[in-house]
Amino acid sequence: MEGVIIRKAVREDCASMLELIRELAAFEKALHEVTLDLVQFTEDGFGPSPVWGAFVAELNKEIVGISLYYSRYSTWKGKRLYLEDLVVTERMRGKNIGKLLFEATLEYGKANKYTGMVFQVLNWNEPAINFYKKYDPKFDDEWLNVSIELK
Repeated sequence: MEGVIIRKAVREDCASMLELIRELAAFEKALHEVTLDLVQFTEDGFGPSPVWGAFVAELNKEIVGISLYYSRYSTWKGKRLYLEDLVVTERMRGKNIGKLLFEATLEYGKANKYTGMVFQVLNWNEPAINFYKKYDPKFDDEWLNVSIELK
């Protein structure tokens, strides 16, 4: 899309990024699950020990999309890039912004010698599934997602 800039996220982007994360959660009917606040989000990305990185899509000085990732390790495959969220604000979908963000993230992984990129997609999100199919992914229906809340 003309005029869209894809760049690494900076601290000042965090409020806009968190709004997009909330928009995604609302789309997934899970807004109540977002308990992260701006202070913690900013610290986790730009504090002394950052745990995530991101690319943002900017149009006319507005953040309209994000690709948030982090490193993980596979004892079978080595260093892997985990794509946590790929979000484009609803009014800007269908304009190839997601493609630009996704490909920037893939290139980051290649440039930093990751052995692959992994991510999740909801089984009912047909537009996302169809988008990812363009990249020849391996969908895995054998493993279950598991999480434990630490209190």
